[in-house]
Amino acid sequence: MRSRVIWRRSATAAGVYIATGLGFLTTIVATHELGYQAYARFAAVLAAATFFQQLLDLTIEEALVKFGFRYVEAGRWGRLRRLFEVALGFKLAGGVLAGLVIVALAPLSKHVWGAGGVVLPMALASLIAVAQSPENVAAGAIILRGRYDIRAAFLAVSMTLRLVGLAIGCHYGVVGAVIGMIVAQVVATAAIGGAGIEAFRRFPQAPAEPIGEDLRALRSFLVSSSLASSLDSARGTLGTSRVPTVAPIVQAGYFSVAQAPATGLAALSGPARLVMLTEQTRDFEAGRHDRVMRMLRRYVTGTALLMLVVVPVFWVLMPFLLGLFYPPEFREHATTAARLVLVAAALNLVWGWTKPFPVSIGRPELRVKVQALEIVVFVPLLLVFADRWGATGAAGAMLVSVVVFCIAWAVVLLRLRAGWRSAEAVVH
Repeated sequence: MRSRVIWRRSATAAGVYIATGLGFLTTIVATHELGYQAYARFAAVLAAATFFQQLLDLTIEEALVKFGFRYVEAGRWGRLRRLFEVALGFKLAGGVLAGLVIVALAPLSKHVWGAGGVVLPMALASLIAVAQSPENVAAGAIILRGRYDIRAAFLAVSMTLRLVGLAIGCHYGVVGAVIGMIVAQVVATAAIGGAGIEAFRRFPQAPAEPIGEDLRALRSFLVSSSLASSLDSARGTLGTSRVPTVAPIVQAGYFSVAQAPATGLAALSGPARLVMLTEQTRDFEAGRHDRVMRMLRRYVTGTALLMLVVVPVFWVLMPFLLGLFYPPEFREHATTAARLVLVAAALNLVWGWTKPFPVSIGRPELRVKVQALEIVVFVPLLLVFADRWGATGAAGAMLVSVVVFCIAWAVVLLRLRAGWRSAEAVVH
């Protein structure tokens, strides 16, 4: 049993890291094929479309995992079926809504950014939101089977398709690059959708039954989770899409490339977060709270020690790495920004537990409160700093807001621990 868990965790890490490497390669391909001017337009369009997609789409997958494990542990197969029906309906409706809003906002993009050649790509990018909407429901079924390794494998498949689509599409400019992304997403969703259906069929089948007394809690969880995901998306996408409103659009391209350390370190913690979401939620629903906290302590200790080594090394190597992978313009204009993002990303890595942990303990509203505070700090600083220092200023705003985020979560965790100890003292 232990060897099976180790194998699945190792396979999860391999899948996530392969997906990240392929994602990094797509950025390299896009910058070289499109050039820094066209790439800046592509990055701004993709960031804006992703932001509105995640802002308006309903995030039900976390509720699917939380309540799904509850029904699996209790053997409530009829409720599990109904939960998936509700989840799929919400995701499809949310994807269509997000797509319509992106289309409606597309004509304004050239005026907001002061750049041409962005309206048609922005309108086309709305189809990505629609195509992607069922993906996480299928992923939820796979996770409920405990197969986070298969979920990670499909992340690698998705990024492979995206790389191929982008490499072909970039030959036809920004519009072609977006079309390549759309085709890749359709194929990726179809692939994981088939696997998700098969995973769900492995559960005992029963007619759908009403959610019952859990309906109110499910609605509350859905609202909190959706708000938290929308705010979380603003970390990367809002910055890239807002920079062109106060600085030349080319700065959006520099800032997009400067976020490579954030992408890489987020991926480094990706397997652990996927494992924690699955195993901590299952342990919490089974009443094994001590195992939940033990996993959290191991994660924080290990990542903190790792970052003490990684950050100084990559700080020194940053100019060389940017010059190695990107055209010369990016090394000249994005190095300082990438260094600031590196520090912010390291802090986010150590505090990476804050994404799955609130879901596991059934308190997603904690993410909403802390991330709202982060955005309140980030957006005004972004507009002021980017206006003065471009991509470097945007990266500085990100770092300040992440520090605030980490301090706030440290306070929240201390209060939670104090409350749990008080409850344990009463029991004993």
